[in-house]
Amino acid sequence: MTHIQTTTHLKAFRYRLRPTRAQEAALNEQLRLCRNLYNSALQERRDAYRKAGKTVTGYDQMKYLTEIKAALPEYKGVYSQVLQDVLKRLDKAFKAFFRRMKAGQTPGYPRFQGRDRYDSICYPQSGFSVSEKTAYFSKIGNIRIRLHRPLEGKVKTATIMRDCGAWYVSYVCEVEAQPLPETGSSVGVDVGTTWFCITSDGEFVENPRHFQTAMKKLRVAQRAVARKRNKRSNRRRKAVQRVAKLHRKVSRQRLDFHHKTALGLVRENDLIAHEDLNVGGMGRGNLARSIHDVGWGQFFSLLAVKAECAGRRVIRVDPRYTSQRCNTCGHTCRENRVSQARFRCVTCGHQENADLNAARNILGRAAPSGVNVAFSASVA
Repeated sequence: MTHIQTTTHLKAFRYRLRPTRAQEAALNEQLRLCRNLYNSALQERRDAYRKAGKTVTGYDQMKYLTEIKAALPEYKGVYSQVLQDVLKRLDKAFKAFFRRMKAGQTPGYPRFQGRDRYDSICYPQSGFSVSEKTAYFSKIGNIRIRLHRPLEGKVKTATIMRDCGAWYVSYVCEVEAQPLPETGSSVGVDVGTTWFCITSDGEFVENPRHFQTAMKKLRVAQRAVARKRNKRSNRRRKAVQRVAKLHRKVSRQRLDFHHKTALGLVRENDLIAHEDLNVGGMGRGNLARSIHDVGWGQFFSLLAVKAECAGRRVIRVDPRYTSQRCNTCGHTCRENRVSQARFRCVTCGHQENADLNAARNILGRAAPSGVNVAFSASVA
């Protein structure tokens, strides 16, 4: 008997929660307690190292949760695995800090969390369930939920989040991959700031520039915050919340655009090639605002995830000289790039849009035939 192995992947489903006033107060109280636990655990680890040179691990701190509940009865109102996840979150922050230290980077030390910085609690294994109209969470109860699309697969974790005064829950589910039928098509993708992306098929996807469109409203809202001198006033808090909502809208618009663009590429092509760009480094240059607005890093991550779920291939290729190489004769030199938009090969006279030429070079480098791989020998 032949066993067919099915591949699975994790997929997140986010829904809006509609808590009552009493439930919202309980959620805010749980966030406060978890934030205090996080800060106290961070203080303990910092003092232990500074005073005694001792390293305290997350496992060491978890052993004292029972004693904490006995000494502070309010923590009995928080589900046990939620408290464990708080300490795991801190342990993860320290591991990331030490990993960057070993890599020779300059990481920031794990920081204490202020009132407006700790906005989520996680049920990592159990203590939660969901039905058509309500979501149940241990120690909180049943909360109304807007289940705008059905859950898929096996639910693994549930995370409650507070976002600009609204409440959401994100369920991470283990779902089976659903490969799409083969199309026999491959495409190279060149990204930019003038156009969001240009494909080797000649498709030009417009850059929506969400942040640039919202800048006028953001400037007005941020000036309103600057005029509020009293940092503890309700007026300033509301003004800050208006700025946060504008940023949230821009982020959601960008994410929606990336999802739709990536899904279109995955549905239409078996192989997708794009440049292996150092997006973080590019985001610190002269074009930082435009690069952050276009969001290449998020787009490439979504593209890779969607391709894996659909049984497609995504290949990152070396970005060097893709804009200077002629995709017809292979000659590479700086003079080929006449302007930002025009390409004209000085050897064969081939003329084309510069970004379209680059997209075809990207596809060539990802092709199994190996065409365009040995490009460096012809660099002028």
